[in-house]
Amino acid sequence: MAKVREVCRHVRSKNAGPFWVTFDLFFDGPESFKKYAMSPALGPQLFESLYGADPQLVKRLPVASLNVVKISYARPRPQGWMGERDMHQGQSFARLLNVDIG
Repeated sequence: MAKVREVCRHVRSKNAGPFWVTFDLFFDGPESFKKYAMSPALGPQLFESLYGADPQLVKRLPVASLNVVKISYARPRPQGWMGERDMHQGQSFARLLNVDIG
């Protein structure tokens, strides 16, 4: 099984406004993109288990011309709530690196 860190040259996470978080997975080439971009392992259930996201509000947008998949979810709480640990979500991607995707 391939892990995200093995088939992506870069993975990042960031705010997409105060109510959404987005992840960009830059695959290492068109072959990896075709094979893994729509993997069920990167589905809504993963984001529910890792981040507490509502699976019905997880969106996946593949961009074949860039070998990138953008995955966004609605934050369970708005940015800046009292228990916020990563205000800009810049470190959230780390949990995805060891996910088996195929």
